[in-house]
Amino acid sequence: MTVYVDDAVTLWRGRRWAHLMADSLDELHAFAARLGLPRHAFQDKTSGAHYDVNAELREYAIALGAVAISRHRDRALVRAVIARAKAQGRREAP
Repeated sequence: MTVYVDDAVTLWRGRRWAHLMADSLDELHAFAARLGLPRHAFQDKTSGAHYDVNAELREYAIALGAVAISRHRDRALVRAVIARAKAQGRREAP
């Protein structure tokens, strides 16, 4: 299992944001907790597939072992990781 963080390209409220993703939702939540994020912070509310993290947290995530990927170069990988997490989220929903 792997945790990924893409390049910070999204601008929102004057800050740059990146997506923190993982091969499983449990791994994503555990890694986010290591970053000091509460389970619900900056999460994609509809799917639970990723967290939005600012550029500083992106660098910290890489230092903790997240694999840096490019949103543009690695589009297929990004789509696959989010699709897997979305599918898990749908299966685990009450």
